[in-house]
Amino acid sequence: MIRKTTHIVSALLAVIFSGQCMAAVSAAEAQKLKGPELTPIGAEAAGNKEGTIPAYTGEGLKTPAEFGSDKSDPYKRPDPFANEKPLYTITAQNAAQYADKLDGMIDMFKRYPNFRMDIYPTHRTIVYNKTVIANTMKNATECKGEDGDLRLEGCWGGFAFPIPTNGTQVMWDHLTTYIGYAWGGYSNSYVVSANGSSYLVQGNKVSEQSPYFDPKATAPATGKTIYWAFRDDTDAPSSQSGQKLVLIDSLDHVRRAYQYIPGLRRVKLAPTLAYDTPSPAAGGAATMDDAEVFQGAVDRYDWKLIGKKEKYIMYNNFKLADHTSCDDKKLLTKNFANPDCVRWELHRVWVVEGKLKPGFRHIYARRMMYWDEDSFSAGLSENYDAAGKLYRIVTALSIPFYVSEGGGALGDDTFNYDLQTGVWSAQGALGNVGAGVVHQEPKDMSFFSPDTMAGEGIR
Repeated sequence: MIRKTTHIVSALLAVIFSGQCMAAVSAAEAQKLKGPELTPIGAEAAGNKEGTIPAYTGEGLKTPAEFGSDKSDPYKRPDPFANEKPLYTITAQNAAQYADKLDGMIDMFKRYPNFRMDIYPTHRTIVYNKTVIANTMKNATECKGEDGDLRLEGCWGGFAFPIPTNGTQVMWDHLTTYIGYAWGGYSNSYVVSANGSSYLVQGNKVSEQSPYFDPKATAPATGKTIYWAFRDDTDAPSSQSGQKLVLIDSLDHVRRAYQYIPGLRRVKLAPTLAYDTPSPAAGGAATMDDAEVFQGAVDRYDWKLIGKKEKYIMYNNFKLADHTSCDDKKLLTKNFANPDCVRWELHRVWVVEGKLKPGFRHIYARRMMYWDEDSFSAGLSENYDAAGKLYRIVTALSIPFYVSEGGGALGDDTFNYDLQTGVWSAQGALGNVGAGVVHQEPKDMSFFSPDTMAGEGIR
């Protein structure tokens, strides 16, 4: 009997520590999401003791009367903070005194002495609708990570782990961040060479959708549920016009990728469009999984949750979607985005370190991820090569949606800085008239299928 009991206990411990099924938090702990300690998605509701980070109010941003009124520029988002001035500016001369909130970003000042960061007042402007909040509450006790958190089961359309207990769960919070059920618009992607010359890589009509966030769902998601469906139809430059790309990511960390290339006149499966494959939209200056700072499967890294800290990140970047002060011509300066166009704020972030697993390959041997606690979409990454040298920095353009739109934030677009070559890219720049993103009516999922791409292709 003793031997049998010992075997049972050993078996249970093996299951627990193998990470085959990571349990959610207790019901008592989940109640913290109702306040006053935590916000509905698990952020600290209080501000910091210095008062430089305010308390979270959950009020969000009201829709400006002029939003959507200009039919020639339907994606323009008026800047609610246009009259604010920077509190202070970080330069190469004073960067050392802010090092604890810069981390790897301090290397930008070392490499580029004329780089600067204008630090604006912090606004916690990202809020969520009642459905997302209710589903996030369910997920706190019901969402499960299987196979060492590589597959999610039993999760509803909200943040998967509002009270995360490990690094992989924080990464899933980023992947399941709320942008909407369906959204899209038009974006441009540029590359700026080391000598300062810039060129348009792609101009794309973009459609994105998340069946995971279907507000009419009556059952929790399974590992096969799609959390991100993406399609772009390229119409610029003329040499690439007619190309189409579809990416489908599901909760079992499986990616399906399809390309339509007019010269071939067929759709091809493109399984290599993942991990460290150079991104077509970044001209090789970023990897496929650099999209949205990180996008795709989490299986090649051991993700360690370091904790939280205060850090400067790009936030409330309405200036880049306002189309009145910073178009792409002004934005695309040598070595880095024009500091006049970029807004930085101080926010609390989750810190996650990713180390490449033995036997796996990726050009980044180590990745440091910093995710805004109020959204998991705003933030940045610092990516290191096999020699331990900082290789690339990727930072998200964060633009909150208005309350009337259902809340959430756009964090799709990124600036990608290659510190070893001096090349940088604006992946999904929104500076030009006619560029931007709004919520849209959901499409039939067949729109994201290879058959539809083939049927619409240029023959």
